[in-house]
Amino acid sequence: MSTSASDIEEAPAHLAPEQARAYLDARIQGLCHEGALEVALGFHSRSVAPLLAPVADDGDAPPRQLNQAWLQHGVDVLLRRDTELAAVVDRIGAPPLWARQPGFPTLVRIVLEQQVSLSAARTMYQRLRGHVGTVTPETISGCGVDGLRRLGFTRQKAAYCHGLAESLRAGHVDLRAIARAPDDAGRRALLRVRGLGPWSVDIYFLMALRRPDVWPQGDLALAVGLREVKRLPQLPSRDEQRALAERWAPWRSVAARILWAHYLAARGQYSPSR
Repeated sequence: MSTSASDIEEAPAHLAPEQARAYLDARIQGLCHEGALEVALGFHSRSVAPLLAPVADDGDAPPRQLNQAWLQHGVDVLLRRDTELAAVVDRIGAPPLWARQPGFPTLVRIVLEQQVSLSAARTMYQRLRGHVGTVTPETISGCGVDGLRRLGFTRQKAAYCHGLAESLRAGHVDLRAIARAPDDAGRRALLRVRGLGPWSVDIYFLMALRRPDVWPQGDLALAVGLREVKRLPQLPSRDEQRALAERWAPWRSVAARILWAHYLAARGQYSPSR
């Protein structure tokens, strides 16, 4: 009994597509005790680092969650589709995964990144950590809105972060359930939280949940990157961005990473290891 590409997402995330198939075939045949798994995959499962280059064709559907191997596969697919993205990768290399840990601290960082530079948001987040130690719903709730404002938060962002903390503490928002839910349902749940608009939710799904086909709505760096890479006469509107990005489905998260890398490199700010 063989597996289909859509089954690959059920295998461990670090496996390349052909190894995921071997894993699933072995599991279906009841062979997935440790020794048989080693035989099926050709290596000891405990010692495997994330793979750098999967072997797969363009017909492979993306997994639910990107890893380094699937990121590279998505890059390879896009290079064959889009000569201008290919030129970017030829010039600066494949983009980083830029993965973030799912959870409350990442959402706080995303709120801080709204409509400001990443460096300004990073400085504010470091100041917050220096004050509270570990960023948790409890520590943020303990600060109160006024305490967050004294750290330099705007009134609006202080209210957003404090409200998110209170929602998590009360059980009104369950981030683990959101990660397990179908993406449409998970997005709706986050969009109900005050302060989390489409851009914030898109960034969370793209970077923290590592979904492969997200196009962040309203991202200025992506708009600028599109204008520069596609040599457009002006910044594309949101509708124009969505139309341009449609050809990159189901790898729009990968295309976004390529354009972000271009944007940073063009401004001397690109550090591929970050």
